[in-house]
Amino acid sequence: MSSRRSRSRQPGVSRITDDQFSDLVAKLQQLIPEIRERRTDKVSASRVLQETCNYIRSLHKEVDDLSDRLSELLASSDISSNQAALIRSLLNY
Repeated sequence: MSSRRSRSRQPGVSRITDDQFSDLVAKLQQLIPEIRERRTDKVSASRVLQETCNYIRSLHKEVDDLSDRLSELLASSDISSNQAALIRSLLNY
């Protein structure tokens, strides 16, 4: 029995079946460009999870970079401070 299966259940935590896990990994596989572009069905779950983490990290970096660029643009543009504050509030939703 694997260590994952032998762990005691914590209250409020539902157990995921192997079929559900496989289904979720397959869905992730379709969402991650690095894997989707390979056009192969034979990718291990660990590889899918690793690529998912890499993709999320790259998205975070892209958001940070775009946020920095927007801040620079807002600081250097000719818009009023009220307009800049409005834009910032809309972005922070």
